[in-house]
Amino acid sequence: MFSRASLARIAPFVAYIGFIAVTDLLERFGVPLQELRWLYAVRIAVVMALLAVFWRDYDELRGERGALTPTALGVAVATGIVVLVLWVSLNASWMQVGSPSGFNPTSADSGQIDWLLVTVRIFGAAAIVPLMEELFWRSFLMRWIVAPDFRNVDPAQATLKSIAVTVLLFGFEHNLWLAGIVAGAAYSWLYVRYRTLWIPILAHAVTNFLLGIWVVHTGHWHYW
Repeated sequence: MFSRASLARIAPFVAYIGFIAVTDLLERFGVPLQELRWLYAVRIAVVMALLAVFWRDYDELRGERGALTPTALGVAVATGIVVLVLWVSLNASWMQVGSPSGFNPTSADSGQIDWLLVTVRIFGAAAIVPLMEELFWRSFLMRWIVAPDFRNVDPAQATLKSIAVTVLLFGFEHNLWLAGIVAGAAYSWLYVRYRTLWIPILAHAVTNFLLGIWVVHTGHWHYW
């Protein structure tokens, strides 16, 4: 669990979650949420730095490139779109845990959208978060449950237990827990089916990118 290979996939995820906890704590202590918006940029910068430090350890990002066929890429994009539709639909009260404030990029004074904040948010959500989360949830945890020497576990060897545990934990990582479970199941299926992490990363990126566009268009900031 604490080998360099494990640490390389755990550290960026823990850093990301840690910043969420710090932001929540500061908000509880009365720091206005508007003043905490730029913490997201710091969070993404820290995760990017950790990914860069451990980049040579991510052998799964260099292998199985033959699986990146036009069909696989098309399925990934289609899956990402379907997950987005379900994500904004599975929002009944019983499908949620808590009520997050979300990420509101509008100015408290003028009400205008801060487009730099929006750009940082969408970049982080679409380019960094899918890479960080898929390295942790699919590449590490799902395979580690099968065998501690997870790097030698082929994605197709994932068991029902390893998939179920990963999907459930991934789901409850999110406020919209049912939507999270559906997304986790979809991304896990892609990983097992195509045996390359790039396919679920792409699907995850499509979901997050389009969600960002939808949130900005509709003003439903709580989805962020």
